[in-house]
Amino acid sequence: MSGKRSNKQFWSDQRGAVAATYALALIPLIAIAGLGFDYARVMGMDTELQNAADQAALAGATQLNQTSDSMTRAINAATGNLVTNSTFLSNDGAGGTIAITDTATQIVFYANKADAEAGTGGFTDTSRFAEARFIEVTVDTRDARYAFTPVVGALVGSLNAGAVAGVGSAVCRIPPLMICNPDEPTSGDKDAPFLGDNYKGRGLLVVQGGNNAWAPGDFGYLDLGNGANGVREGLGWPVPGGGCLAVDDADKIGVDTEPGVIADAPDSLNTRFDIYDNVACPAGDDCPAARNNRKDVVRPANATPSTGNSCKYGNQGWREPAVPYQPPDLTPLDPLTDTMPTTMGHPRDICHAVGENNAAYCNSPFGDGVWDIAAYVYTHFRRTDGSNTRWSMTDFATNTGLDATASRYDVYKWEKDNRNTLVDGLTVLETFPKNATGSTNINPGQPVCSNNAYGYAPTTIIDRRVMSIAVVNCVGNGVRGARDNVPVETWVDVFLVQPSLNRGTGPSKRTTREEIYVEIMGESKINGTGTNGGLVVRRDVPYLVR
Repeated sequence: MSGKRSNKQFWSDQRGAVAATYALALIPLIAIAGLGFDYARVMGMDTELQNAADQAALAGATQLNQTSDSMTRAINAATGNLVTNSTFLSNDGAGGTIAITDTATQIVFYANKADAEAGTGGFTDTSRFAEARFIEVTVDTRDARYAFTPVVGALVGSLNAGAVAGVGSAVCRIPPLMICNPDEPTSGDKDAPFLGDNYKGRGLLVVQGGNNAWAPGDFGYLDLGNGANGVREGLGWPVPGGGCLAVDDADKIGVDTEPGVIADAPDSLNTRFDIYDNVACPAGDDCPAARNNRKDVVRPANATPSTGNSCKYGNQGWREPAVPYQPPDLTPLDPLTDTMPTTMGHPRDICHAVGENNAAYCNSPFGDGVWDIAAYVYTHFRRTDGSNTRWSMTDFATNTGLDATASRYDVYKWEKDNRNTLVDGLTVLETFPKNATGSTNINPGQPVCSNNAYGYAPTTIIDRRVMSIAVVNCVGNGVRGARDNVPVETWVDVFLVQPSLNRGTGPSKRTTREEIYVEIMGESKINGTGTNGGLVVRRDVPYLVR
């Protein structure tokens, strides 16, 4: 009986059943825990690799400024020169650094955002540096050797990552000035090119457009904020007060144009020539003149700078000389046979100067780059050592390193860089010519109003007679006053040749203050720190595309 009872108790006894259940569940529990542990490890490693790819692409993008070595610098930056990344979750024995081993296949460049987003049209040829605006980086594949998952074989632990980055830019400190592309056909072409480098040294006469359709060669103003006052500030202040214009990868910058004629805007521009008319300098900043403000107007030697009218253009201050530069034909003046001007500024191209206010002699707003350099040398390069003799063109070439083919800006810059220096008996760019007394009209080479009358010290950092202006296809884009988001075809650096003034009187007026005359210096280089005048700055910020 006792044996039978023991067998029944054994079969009905449930003590220890949990241990058996646990033993049966142990394998799936271990698999689930291992799966979670290893999945978290893989996802962590994926984040590490993706972060590494992002940082490498961003580092590479910072170097893409379209210069000859930009792609090489981008590759070096992406592969560790600017940033290095480590993995703590990969345990494949390849080390902690996340690398890019094969740059020929793991780094690709794109010309535009659309290709970069789609991953099409990529290239690696470093000779295409001018096109490279986006970079794609793929990091090496790395493995995570799982601690538990191999028990169930549920995952593969090999991962890599890639990223594409470009550069977002803003063009800032822009003078609010634009010109209608003189190369645009009169029938209109919104994509007509303007190759500014082909026009270096040539004069360009632009006139202010009104509220009707603007024609090639007209100029207008950009709306960079604060309306008409913003335009005056931008033309007068050393650092324009307007905002920045965004640059969307390789696309053209869109600008807003101001409507019609803005009163007193030319006066702000003329402060760069030491002329202060009306509300020439808006409140909030100063309006210094250029160090070299040689121009075609004079003022009495005894004019008091502190007297406001003596710094304006009119009878009491700046005025035309007794004999202005007015060539009778397209031949340079001959001092032996022609009446020479009593003084002159850096003049217009002869074909523009003959007619002034009439482009017919040049047949276009562009001149041919031929200006009367010999007349300018004759007028201003007179020895002040007592001999009172003039430099010949041979003396000019010997002492300056320039010849008869020099541009106006070349001569201007040599004068500015050598001001107050005695060279071959000549005091370069002297403020007051020797023996100038009383009411004798003089042509000061350096400012006499800017610092003395207004407290605006001429700046040595920004060249006030160099500007960067927008070139717009006005006909093709329907510009006729105020328009939003007008694409800029290009930016061009120009040298301000002369102030914008009413020369002559009445119907015989030769020029008007609504004209601007410049010499083309070439297309602006807006990457880096700025142009010759320091007036355009491009600040680049890398961003991820995908």
